[in-house]
Amino acid sequence: MLAPSATAASAGRDNGAAEAVGVRIAAARAARTGIDWKDCPADWGFEKPIQCGWVKVPLDYTKPFGKTIDIAVDRIGNTGTKEERQGALIYNPGGPGGSGMRFPRRVTTKSPLWVNASKAYDFVGFDPRGVGHSAPISCIDPQEFVKAPKADPVPSNEADKLAQRALAAAYADGCKERSGEMLPHMTTPNTARDLDVIRAALGEQKLNFLGVSYGTYIGGVYATLFPTHVRRMIVDSVVNPDPDNIWYEANLGQDVAFQTRWNDWQDWVAKNDAVFHLGDTRAKVEAKYQELRAEAKANPLGGVVGPAELIGFFQGAPYYDSSWVPVAQTFAAWAAGDEQALVDAIAPDMSDTRGNAASENGNAVYTAVECADAKWPTSWARWDRDNTRLHQKYPFLTWSNAWMNLPCATWRSKQSTPIEVGAKRGLAPVLIVQSERDAATPYAGAVELHRRLAGSRLITEQNAGSHGVTSLVNPCVNTRVDAYLLTGEVDAKDVKCAPHAAPVAPAPVAALSLDHGPGAAWPAREELPAVR
Repeated sequence: MLAPSATAASAGRDNGAAEAVGVRIAAARAARTGIDWKDCPADWGFEKPIQCGWVKVPLDYTKPFGKTIDIAVDRIGNTGTKEERQGALIYNPGGPGGSGMRFPRRVTTKSPLWVNASKAYDFVGFDPRGVGHSAPISCIDPQEFVKAPKADPVPSNEADKLAQRALAAAYADGCKERSGEMLPHMTTPNTARDLDVIRAALGEQKLNFLGVSYGTYIGGVYATLFPTHVRRMIVDSVVNPDPDNIWYEANLGQDVAFQTRWNDWQDWVAKNDAVFHLGDTRAKVEAKYQELRAEAKANPLGGVVGPAELIGFFQGAPYYDSSWVPVAQTFAAWAAGDEQALVDAIAPDMSDTRGNAASENGNAVYTAVECADAKWPTSWARWDRDNTRLHQKYPFLTWSNAWMNLPCATWRSKQSTPIEVGAKRGLAPVLIVQSERDAATPYAGAVELHRRLAGSRLITEQNAGSHGVTSLVNPCVNTRVDAYLLTGEVDAKDVKCAPHAAPVAPAPVAALSLDHGPGAAWPAREELPAVR
């Protein structure tokens, strides 16, 4: 189906006409008010010269003079001259539920991939509505949310399924009870509208935007609602924006893609059996993983690490190549008799109340946005049929993913009809970046968004699968991202790039053991998108 002409008043099936008026009113108000930039609060963790501020947006864009919420923003000025400055570059890392507030730290930490762009742009981050400091929502007590071990996501019988269904329904009820006023308005189109108000508050006539993972869906919706407001837009690791894919089918597609990338990682581990001693074939590595799952189910490691916690840890490998080595090392240490390595890497820190609150908030926003964006199946028979079928061939993530999303089946708040993403005129070229074997956002999503956004260009990292390509060292990608941001230049045709450097296993040793200090087994996550 051809993408419709994209105007704010005819923005697909989202009830856009009233909201279009509301966002114009809110943007004009924000342009007059601006942002009162100050040093960030000490407990936010952002060093000078990063500054923080607030932008007021309507809770409900059909009522622009009604209740408002405050959106937290931060920035660091461009590092180049006044003449080199091209405006503000706003960032969203994904989720739903991810905070972009760490983006300016790419300048203070001198991230080499962003040196050229930071000369031309102020780097601006924000907490989307419901996230972090921006009218945060909650669905359950944070200490209860992180408590472990949780039940094995893979059901053994109908009783297990009934128990998980009860937990999902209780979670949906908790969202309604703790955050009911916010829930109808926790939609991607509203976040895109907030983004346009932030643009106006910054004094920018047009938007420069970098969106990763779910941030690509925000970008696609923004380009649909406000095509003439886009100056530069990069979308990296793309959510398939087809309305029929949002969000039930998207999660089923993830199950297939995660299994594919999990297999890639197991093949790599097997290839490096001299290092990890986990088996010299994929089947042997999988058997060792199943042995670990069985042990953790019978007797949770350290009393807190069961099969559910294992999946949360091991899915880092399909997500990010940077996790391949540390996940394999931690797994290998367990196989060599060092159970504590896994416990230290996975077990929740119940004393970290701030971190636990952030984790619970992120999950609440993820659920609220996905449930509010679309109408989900309410028939348990359909959920059971689809996930039982998928689990037979793609067992790694299927049931875990199903339970995470099942609250949407009993959601007690308004569920919208997804917007028809697309722009055929008035939109500047959008740069789309995607790896072929991405687990979280399968490659077909980039192809579909490319088809829907006239004039866009697709850069494909071939035979690669890490999520968040613009955070990786790959000159074929990096030089084009820089050229686009600095000059607006795009290639005449789509580009296929060789993969970035593959993970390198450490030198073989007789057995692996790990320093059990905090975070010793895990790579720095600051520059990785928050995605689920």
